[in-house]
Amino acid sequence: MKKIITPFFICLFSAFTMNAQTALNYGVNLAGAEFGDVFPGVYDTDYTYPSNSVLDYYSGKGLKLIRLPIKWERIQPTMNTALNATELNRITAVVDYAKTKGMQVIVDMHNYCRRSINGTEKIIGANGLPTANIKDCWTRLATALKTKTNIFAYDIMNEPHDMPQANSWFTIAQQIITGIRTTDLTTTIIVSGDDWSSGERWLQSSDNLKGLVDASNKLIFQAHIYFDADASGTYAGTYDQEAAYPNVGVDRATPFITWLNTNGLKGFVGEYGIPGDDARWNVALTNLLSYLTSNCVNGTYWAGGEWWDTYNLSIEPLNGVDKPQMATVKSFLSIPLGNCPLLTSSTEIQNEAKALNVYPNPASDQLIIEGLKLNDRIQIVNVQGQVVKDFIYNSTVFSISDLNSGIYFISVNALQNTRFVKE
Repeated sequence: MKKIITPFFICLFSAFTMNAQTALNYGVNLAGAEFGDVFPGVYDTDYTYPSNSVLDYYSGKGLKLIRLPIKWERIQPTMNTALNATELNRITAVVDYAKTKGMQVIVDMHNYCRRSINGTEKIIGANGLPTANIKDCWTRLATALKTKTNIFAYDIMNEPHDMPQANSWFTIAQQIITGIRTTDLTTTIIVSGDDWSSGERWLQSSDNLKGLVDASNKLIFQAHIYFDADASGTYAGTYDQEAAYPNVGVDRATPFITWLNTNGLKGFVGEYGIPGDDARWNVALTNLLSYLTSNCVNGTYWAGGEWWDTYNLSIEPLNGVDKPQMATVKSFLSIPLGNCPLLTSSTEIQNEAKALNVYPNPASDQLIIEGLKLNDRIQIVNVQGQVVKDFIYNSTVFSISDLNSGIYFISVNALQNTRFVKE
């Protein structure tokens, strides 16, 4: 059989970000496409997408990351069928224009692990709404978006909550990840925490997410942090009535950040926001963002967008004048990767031009791997993200006769490297 050399272009499977990215950007949620309780609803009456002028405004403020909430019911009106072409075009129009402004986009399925069916809300994985349905939608969506080079990540579900069983969200997330990886091996996947993505309750509600398996080793975990008494972000009372204090956000984020650091995982805070009626809220926000920056975790403010201007957390300008929150938000635009030893060490490893030679490829009985060091940990991962072999490297040749035919990935010391085909 002809020998085929597979170069070790691990940058193809970047553990975190877009190609050649040197910083983690902060940004803003642009609300509107998730609005309305009737589906699909009337465009620009019941819901809308951010206009180019909105993207211009935030880009001009230095915010280069957009979290774009969308609704499952609109992008796929009939489950297990093709995506709605008009709706997909609206999403891609935002993504494409954002690219012209040097902005990255997170596509956020803003469904709370639910879907409206004939006017009745159903929980995914229960009540006649199989998990396979959302897996199908995300597989199709990833297929449609995978060539967009400014997609920061797929945010597979906003704020799961009140699930039927403790592991319900874990099971759903794993199936979505597996579906995406059948079509897109390069785009990062964001997994929200359970229990409204609470950072404060992360250990009680979301610790099991560390067991998720991604064939491309490119997961980011997402928490949401608000400063009012119930952490809901409604801010019904004043600063004093909500029993707020300068480090309230830091305290609520600490369980999440500690979990990330303990487990060597990457994080993101997809929602935080404050009212503009008391300068003390800005102090709490400054302290939170300083804490996130020091731990190499970026985030997006909730919220902006032309239809969000009547809400007390809005960061949309009022009559052309910036809201008080903007001064704080503008102070945190990016985190240089050079300040993040964990991330830069991974990037340096990934960008080494080291040759990992894998042959024959395709292979039937034996696989030869050259370019490894003695005692490197080798894992063979299938396209479902399951580890099928796990061993310490001590020989150039090893047997794959027991593997089923298909595509597999070789992971070296927990970093995704290259793939081979088993005949």
